[in-house]
Amino acid sequence: MMPCIHLPLTRIMRALTVAAAGLAMTVFGDGLSPATATPALVVDLDNQNILYEEDAGRPWFPASTTKLMTALVTYKALQTGEVDLDTPVILSRRATSQSFANSGLKAGQAMTLWDALHAVLVGSANDVAVALAETVAGTEEEFVTRMNEEAKKLGLSASHFANPNGLANPDQQVTARDLAILGRELYKNHPDFHPIYRTSRVVIDTKAIESFNILLTEYPGTLGLKTGFLCSSGRNLVALAEKDDRRILVVLLGATTGRERSERAAKLFTEAFDGTLKPTGQRVADLQNDLAAEPPDMRMKLCSDQTAAYETRQEALYPMGLPGQKSYLSPPISPVTHTINTWKMPGDYDVPVPTTKPALASVKQYVAANAEGWNGVRPPRKPVIGAAAPGGAAPGPTL
Repeated sequence: MMPCIHLPLTRIMRALTVAAAGLAMTVFGDGLSPATATPALVVDLDNQNILYEEDAGRPWFPASTTKLMTALVTYKALQTGEVDLDTPVILSRRATSQSFANSGLKAGQAMTLWDALHAVLVGSANDVAVALAETVAGTEEEFVTRMNEEAKKLGLSASHFANPNGLANPDQQVTARDLAILGRELYKNHPDFHPIYRTSRVVIDTKAIESFNILLTEYPGTLGLKTGFLCSSGRNLVALAEKDDRRILVVLLGATTGRERSERAAKLFTEAFDGTLKPTGQRVADLQNDLAAEPPDMRMKLCSDQTAAYETRQEALYPMGLPGQKSYLSPPISPVTHTINTWKMPGDYDVPVPTTKPALASVKQYVAANAEGWNGVRPPRKPVIGAAAPGGAAPGPTL
């Protein structure tokens, strides 16, 4: 087994990588082979057989697929009783200062941890991800330490996390291989949270936030899991779909447009289910990560005056769904919606540290008690007036 390297890499390794990247750019112009897509991996979830693989061990910036590790660390804290699903997650000033925080929440607003998981995994709320980290571990830094500890336990040898929401950081990276292992861990070993992944819209108070994973509404059988986008990463996806009692996991990194990402994933799902893609003889754990490489920066291709030309080239590679071309998606169905009601905590919150509560007997017990059926829709919940809250304060009325 190859040793786990704790990133960031040494200056010498960085220099060697930069030199190699420069040589590649002189040959191909952008560091990527013209015949090569960005990393892709298709796995039979139940037996871990690889059905398709392309650059699956190449480091990449994760963007919001980072939030899958945030979820795993939170699940572990629930198991140990550090928090429970009713623990208030309070937005600190640090949380509300996050970039692209489109939730509309302000410092001092709170929601239950159950709702926060929906806000993070469905609405991809960067501010709530930080608030969740602070609630679980006391500080964002301690939570990130836990993220990297979990990565090491799972054998994610090329992955390193620097924040809980996936915002740009040069020291945060994953590979398609590592994300496949993480996705399988979440789905196989934490089944009580499946309804969250199937949810495709959250309404925080009155603000609706749609999931960017349109497979949830346009590819029948999709079960989750998470999308991500940064200029530096392109459009990433860890997706899971089920048909005829088979579960297929697809990881795509660096797609150019939302159409490309969704259509490529749908095509790979279709070919996996119909038998076009066959086992390669490898399993996920057999794949080797490239520990000497660093993630390419896709910024100039996706967020500059070079973008139009790059998109044109990618459209030639992946024309699915363009006018006159076959689409692998279906007409959209109604989204599964989860409603979140927040309340205002009195006081001036910086970093909230919750009081420890015993865990419920199971998450499934909680879902059964609080959800309307098994569709991820939970009735609005109001805090109990006068109930104990972090710092001894009592929650106010629902906003």
